[in-house]
Amino acid sequence: MELRTVWWEDNAVCLIDQRKLPHIVEVVRCTDLDAVAFAIRSMQVRGAPAIGCTAAYGMALVAQRSNANTPAALLTELEQAKRTLDAQRPTAVNLAWATSRMVRQAHALLNEDVTMMKTALLAEAEAIFAEDLAMCHAIGDHGAPLIPPRGHVLTHCNAGGLATAGYGTALAPIRTAFAQGRPIHVFVDETRPFLQGARLTAWELLQAGIPQTLITDNMAAFMMQRGQIDCVIVGADRIAANGDVANKIGTYGLAILARYHNIPFYVAAPYSTIDLNTASGADIPIEERDPNEVTRIAGVAIAPDGVPAAHPAFDVTPHELITAIITERGVVRPPFVAALRQLESKQ
Repeated sequence: MELRTVWWEDNAVCLIDQRKLPHIVEVVRCTDLDAVAFAIRSMQVRGAPAIGCTAAYGMALVAQRSNANTPAALLTELEQAKRTLDAQRPTAVNLAWATSRMVRQAHALLNEDVTMMKTALLAEAEAIFAEDLAMCHAIGDHGAPLIPPRGHVLTHCNAGGLATAGYGTALAPIRTAFAQGRPIHVFVDETRPFLQGARLTAWELLQAGIPQTLITDNMAAFMMQRGQIDCVIVGADRIAANGDVANKIGTYGLAILARYHNIPFYVAAPYSTIDLNTASGADIPIEERDPNEVTRIAGVAIAPDGVPAAHPAFDVTPHELITAIITERGVVRPPFVAALRQLESKQ
């Protein structure tokens, strides 16, 4: 039930081009920093944890390709690579978290030789990947008991294996509950404008044999009103210290709807997505993407030529609307300021 989303092979960062799913499964080989940066910026790879894994491998790639003859010179190259990668997607905190971890590892190896440094950096990237996969399984273990007995779950965007090292965050409790033999039915928001739900989540669930119903984003309220949704589980790209959550645009609206209909609203994300240095959602930078992604689908125009469009890629859900946050370190509930800080001491 795990997907191969991003991996290291033959001195290259390999990944599935998620822009072409579900109809074409194509592997992209990134052999230099520019290719990795493009993969992140263009959404060949997307999902905060998967971006973090890709960035870590990208830093390892820079190290492997470097002609630096001293550890200090290699560290300088890595610091520049970090700045390049961090600039590609500003909202997801896992990107900068992963590149920072790689730079810290390089700092710790300044007294070693360059060959040793390169080997250790690739091992660190592999460790980040392995840890992410283990985190996802732990999120599944903690989150599965929260799904009500009937098992009707609404999810938004794609926070499954494609968005992580292979098992998912928001889909992890669903996958785990299904593997336990529990009744599960997922209502999949299509997630305009990039259609991550329709293209990616629906594809993943189909591969896993998990029952689903694809709905347009504007059907969610109707489904809730009819009593067809038991809970909502979404992922996160950044969680502020007060529990505010940045996630794919449309998440905030679902949280409001869930509160009105008395439906639990859960956020599933690894601890690395929690940014205790960001006080609240008001401080989270929101990525503005190309308006053409709104006026076109797969390159086909769906609006009149020349019509202006907005494209904020994320919104912020206030912590007051969140029932609980599911991490690999456990489930935290309000008040989130204290609860999220307490997670620091849990490993």
